[in-house]
Amino acid sequence: MEESSETTVRETKKSLKWLFKLIPYVIILAVGIYGGTYLVRQKPTWFGLPQGTAQAQAEANALVAKVSKLMTLPTDETPTIATVTDVSIVADQPFFKNAQNGDKVLIYQKAGKAILYRENENKIIEVGAVNFNQTAESPAPSAEATTKPIIIPTASPVQSPVPTPTQ
Repeated sequence: MEESSETTVRETKKSLKWLFKLIPYVIILAVGIYGGTYLVRQKPTWFGLPQGTAQAQAEANALVAKVSKLMTLPTDETPTIATVTDVSIVADQPFFKNAQNGDKVLIYQKAGKAILYRENENKIIEVGAVNFNQTAESPAPSAEATTKPIIIPTASPVQSPVPTPTQ
């Protein structure tokens, strides 16, 4: 009897040793999964994922608040916010002559106003009028003009053709 209980105790100790060796790996795996999930939720753009609507709206509201401290903005509409991603593409347009990659453009369609803002300097770089080519006299924009990747919307996409800001 005593021998069988000793065998059972030895087997139990072996099982426990194996379990204790496995616990750190399980903990590391759990922390890794939690950390990865947390990062994906907090910084989806790091992983090439789109931002959540609420997060994008909060960032847009924060940007409008910053710019409104520097100048009076139209209050009867919400701007379309875009980011300059490749300044070499828009360098030929006078509105973007002092632009840098990462600058934000606030486009107020009703007011016909565009504002180029540099967030890292908290500075308005340019303000100009926006021509949406909505009159019957003006020719329709070419397919190249509407698909040319000048700026990428970060809050709400422009529903009309890509505007050409003018001074």
